[in-house]
Amino acid sequence: MGRKLQISIVAVVATMILGALLVYWVDSRYEDQIADGVRIGSIDVGGLDRADAATQIRASLITPLQKNVVVKSGGEKFKLRPDDLNIRADIDGMVDDAVTASLEGGILSRSIRRVTGGEVDYTVKPKIAYSKGSVDEFVGAIATNIDRDPVDASVEPTATSVEPIPSQTGRTLEESKLRKDVENALQSPVDRKVVAQVEKVAPSVTTDELAAQYATYVVVDRANFTLRLYKNLELAKTYTVAIGAIGYDTPAGLYHIQNKQVDPVWNVPNSDWAGDLAGKTIPPGPDNPLKARWMGIYNGAGIHGTSDRGSLGTAASHGCIRMSVLDVEDLYERVPTGAPIYIA
Repeated sequence: MGRKLQISIVAVVATMILGALLVYWVDSRYEDQIADGVRIGSIDVGGLDRADAATQIRASLITPLQKNVVVKSGGEKFKLRPDDLNIRADIDGMVDDAVTASLEGGILSRSIRRVTGGEVDYTVKPKIAYSKGSVDEFVGAIATNIDRDPVDASVEPTATSVEPIPSQTGRTLEESKLRKDVENALQSPVDRKVVAQVEKVAPSVTTDELAAQYATYVVVDRANFTLRLYKNLELAKTYTVAIGAIGYDTPAGLYHIQNKQVDPVWNVPNSDWAGDLAGKTIPPGPDNPLKARWMGIYNGAGIHGTSDRGSLGTAASHGCIRMSVLDVEDLYERVPTGAPIYIA
């Protein structure tokens, strides 16, 4: 029995030694071969040795990277050329990572996997370097081309009308998303096209809101001695007025009603034309030429009533806009402080 036991032990030991040698031989034989199932990016390099894997990477990954990355926005196209990026690829580093991934597990499990055709499910991230500054410049240039500030709806007054100007919707490029998408495309040998995401930017005042924005608008046509009142951009009423005489012209331009007063006090300008009244304060009453109502416009000029009805329809004032008492009282109730007044 002792002899047989010795023989059995020797046989077992010999088998183990042979098995170990076989495992070592299998592992050594495949040490530079990449395991099935290993990919570099989207490139399957399973079963290849180092040299063949490097060739496959050049053909399937590096060469396509020499194509332009194309960004589309509407009907426009923007091209990012490889020459502008100084693209560099670490082929040896990617192959090393693939071989290292193939050594997963112990020597025995590796050998069994290799003999039985098992796989290693592993993807090596491509090692591709490029100038990020060039990508930033590219995205910035696209943003400059695409971005557009919104334009609020407004009005363009003339002597005889208030013309609406429609609003314009703005747009802005989602730069951070585009930068990320471009970087992903730079790493991809297949998908080299990117669609830029653009957001619309609404104006603060849309065309539909314009009438409410300009609920009241006053236009003075000096050439025809006419004041027109617009409500919601529609002509509401027309008045005959007097304007500044030659040398005392009513100031032209766009202003706003600065203040309002019933039975106004007249603070006489310190001017030669005022004579003895210059610099004085005249209370309401028969000696005060500012009758009934006052609507200040600019630098002492304003709209007021007058008892000199014969001056209406002429250039007769010292810069103010005169109206009949009934008309100025009517206008006063219709025009709030802050309303725009355009004097043509």
